[in-house]
Amino acid sequence: MAVLWNSIQSVLVVVLIMILGFVLRRQGWFDDKFGGTISKFIKNIALPASIFVSVLSRLTRGQLVSFSGYLVYAFLAVIIGYVIAFGLVRLMHVRPGRKGIFINAMVNANTIFIGLPLNIALFGDKSMTYFLVYYIVNTVSTWAFGVFLISNDDPTQPKEKHHNKIDWKKVIPMPLVGFLVALIFLLLNIPVLKVSFINSTLTYVGNLVTPLSPIYIGIVLADAGLKSIHFDRDTVVALLGRFVLSPILMVGVLLAAGHFGATFPTLASQTLIVQSATPMLAVLPILANESHGDVEYATNVVTTSTVLFIIVVPILMSLIQFI
Repeated sequence: MAVLWNSIQSVLVVVLIMILGFVLRRQGWFDDKFGGTISKFIKNIALPASIFVSVLSRLTRGQLVSFSGYLVYAFLAVIIGYVIAFGLVRLMHVRPGRKGIFINAMVNANTIFIGLPLNIALFGDKSMTYFLVYYIVNTVSTWAFGVFLISNDDPTQPKEKHHNKIDWKKVIPMPLVGFLVALIFLLLNIPVLKVSFINSTLTYVGNLVTPLSPIYIGIVLADAGLKSIHFDRDTVVALLGRFVLSPILMVGVLLAAGHFGATFPTLASQTLIVQSATPMLAVLPILANESHGDVEYATNVVTTSTVLFIIVVPILMSLIQFI
């Protein structure tokens, strides 16, 4: 019960800040451009700063081998998730315009705006190293593959007319650039964080991610409207994939790796499992709109998963204590 109560309190921290963003948006404090401005600031400034500081302060050159190992296991769980999602699309005869959204909803998570503040609320800053593992996997999965599933599912265009190229600016976004630059500093042993004013500046800016991310999600929910939530077959299955199948796959991969001799700190396992059960990508409706997909469905699964994670995470935290 203590674990459940602590988890609920940690989730409530994120939820209350989301409610603040929701209410202030509904009250007109935030205009139509404010949400986009916050999103841009978090992704391009605050999160890269946070990741840069976390890598240099919490990762050593000796830990890089184990870090790469975590990446392999996380990628494996995601790949299996894609295989199952493709199978369900065929089995359920998901209609064109929904297929790419459905697969992304099951496999890819909202690591930036919910995953990160949630992880810090649950496990503290010491979990950032392991959060980075899932962030990298999720980013590559989303922008190197997931986005093309949506664009190639455009019901208004013949399949043979699709000639998509990888948008490297999205595959390698600024937070990932922050990680790569930090790796260079780490490998070259450049003590940049020992310069007090640089360390303080990057830390203060990076710390803005935690409160601003839930505020942004609150704005998104206010714009989407909670009254639009409904549970059709495709929504329910996608939710089960995100909140049940995805963490089960992560647990299975970690247990299998442990059977073959791999060892994982408890914090690493818990972080990867929780991240695998975070809500769906906030950008799904935007991607659906760009490809003439089912925007209503995309908005519904994002809104629904964002509301339901309040219930899912405490239950998940209670269960993983026994793994």
